[in-house]
Amino acid sequence: MTEAKQIEKTLFAAADKMRGKMDPGEYKYVALGLLFLRYVSAAFEAKRAEFLADDLADADDPEEYAAENVFWVPEPARWDSLAETAKSSDIGIQVDNAMREIERSNETLKDALPKVYGRAELSRDVVSGLIELFTNDLTLDGTSHDFDLIGRVYEYFIGEFASNEGKRGGEFYTPKSIVSVLVEMLEPVSGRVYDPCCGTGGFFVQSEKFIRAHQGRVDDIAVYGQESNPTTYKLARVNLAMRRIFGNIAWNHEGTLVRDAFPDERFEFILANPPFNVSEWEGERLREDIRWKFGAPPVGNANFAWLSHIHHHLSANGIAGVVLANGSMSSMQSGEGDIRRAMVQQGAVDAMVALPTQLFFGTQIPACLWILAKDKSNGHAAGHKLRDRRGEVLFIDARKMGALVPGSRKQKELSPDEIAKIADTYHAWRGEPVSAPYADEPGFCASVDLAEIEKHGFVLTPGRYVGAGAAEEDGEPFEEKFDRLMSELRGHFAEGRRLEAEIEKRLGALG
Repeated sequence: MTEAKQIEKTLFAAADKMRGKMDPGEYKYVALGLLFLRYVSAAFEAKRAEFLADDLADADDPEEYAAENVFWVPEPARWDSLAETAKSSDIGIQVDNAMREIERSNETLKDALPKVYGRAELSRDVVSGLIELFTNDLTLDGTSHDFDLIGRVYEYFIGEFASNEGKRGGEFYTPKSIVSVLVEMLEPVSGRVYDPCCGTGGFFVQSEKFIRAHQGRVDDIAVYGQESNPTTYKLARVNLAMRRIFGNIAWNHEGTLVRDAFPDERFEFILANPPFNVSEWEGERLREDIRWKFGAPPVGNANFAWLSHIHHHLSANGIAGVVLANGSMSSMQSGEGDIRRAMVQQGAVDAMVALPTQLFFGTQIPACLWILAKDKSNGHAAGHKLRDRRGEVLFIDARKMGALVPGSRKQKELSPDEIAKIADTYHAWRGEPVSAPYADEPGFCASVDLAEIEKHGFVLTPGRYVGAGAAEEDGEPFEEKFDRLMSELRGHFAEGRRLEAEIEKRLGALG
């Protein structure tokens, strides 16, 4: 086991023993807040040592640290001070005060850090235990390796708690392999990146890693996001702050669809994992919203409201990747089939990817990726001009990919090679210079024209188009398939009744 994996497992196993008296979601916030405090103190002390050894630097000037992209940590808030008094009866109050001091000294962290450690209902043993855990089991010497390690541990905590919380936790955490697929497909190296339901900020973090891996500059992107859950919103800010990613992240308690925080903004890249199949999203009072270019989404399901919102916010050559339930590819309920048809006919859909099951924490529901484009006729990606893709849609069936995560009987993940194959297929299809030109691969991918899609009633499940394996089930949950088929039958009966009435009317006119 690698060093990072060993530390991740040790930290979580130890922390897990101490959270029995708390809700997992709340405990996650408590643990990650302390991990952030540990991180900023380590970074500060490493930079302070450099300044003390430099006759031209002032180790006590906060502006010196800001110039080096390091948070200033006031003396009472430094980790060593807290570690020395970890057993004190007022350690929770001390931690809260430390959080306030750091916020006061760093404007970008204002109102982002948790101040919950001094509450009477939070056991002192939990706070002191976590401080000792992070002191003894997380040894740092100020190198970039150490800070990368802390970022890995932070991601592990978010993901592991999502797994233990089940579906509720998974709503706010998109598994890393899914994030990686979208980031590798979209390649957000410069411009404005938006997530309308940003959760803990995973898409932004992975975008930053992608940029660094390709020798780009993080300063070349600007991030925008909205999140309705206040705790998750703060976790996102802390998660991003650890990586010095700052942008316009809005807490929108009404929800993105109800009150759009960025109504006039347009973005080059949008990455999103909206909650699946939300039935109560106040769609009735939003029937005339300007975002519904392809038709008003059904009141009982927000899937196409999210797709329409996202496409509306794309810039002239913008591109988006959206994670949704498989039912969105085939449902005919309440006009969803009409909206999907309009999206295809108007060139909004660039590609569809069917994902394997068991990628998400706590739910077996299969998911898919919608890749949306504002203009498929031109544009550039990574400095290369794209080909004209109007009248075509790429279908990728990745359901056979993925393997169980080591040590898990139910959680799958995609391998780096599988992620690369999906992304490279998309890039080749768009006309980018990759290792091999695009070609249909039976059972995996197919480039399909609109006439063929129309023959299938604008159903977008890749299994219908990729050839070998097309007869297999598309992984659509029974409930969704039943509802879809019943909706289609109702539509056929309604059409039959309409024709019958029309015939009677004409016969009546003939006497």
